[in-house]
Amino acid sequence: MSQQPRSATEYAAGGETAATAGERFARALAAKDAAALRAVLADPIDFQALTPGRHWQSSSPGAVVDEIVLGKWFEPSDEIQDLESVGSRELPGRAHVSYLLRVRNADGDHLVEQQAYYDTVDGQITWMRVLCSGYRPLGGTR
Repeated sequence: MSQQPRSATEYAAGGETAATAGERFARALAAKDAAALRAVLADPIDFQALTPGRHWQSSSPGAVVDEIVLGKWFEPSDEIQDLESVGSRELPGRAHVSYLLRVRNADGDHLVEQQAYYDTVDGQITWMRVLCSGYRPLGGTR
């Protein structure tokens, strides 16, 4: 039932035939692809998240994507350079995805890790809880 974390390049190389909804969410986030993010989220969605300074909540896929994920967490000036890893597993009645992003902004290079638990109906996420590490600075630039 458990899968090992895989690098994002395995997906691009055809290493996966069917990505989970969580993996699709992570890849769309890494690409900052608002349309793909909205497509993987059901309407309505029961979304809640915890970042180092705030609790987030929404029931609208548009608000989750435009106002939270791509509006505050990863602003237009934040360059997501790489999806360094993504891993998923199924639990009884629930799924889990974890992913690690390399992000560059005016403050330098950072790693951001997020863990999410979610439920799906017909391939769309209907319930999601996300925990974020925050932007963890890296020494030097890459």
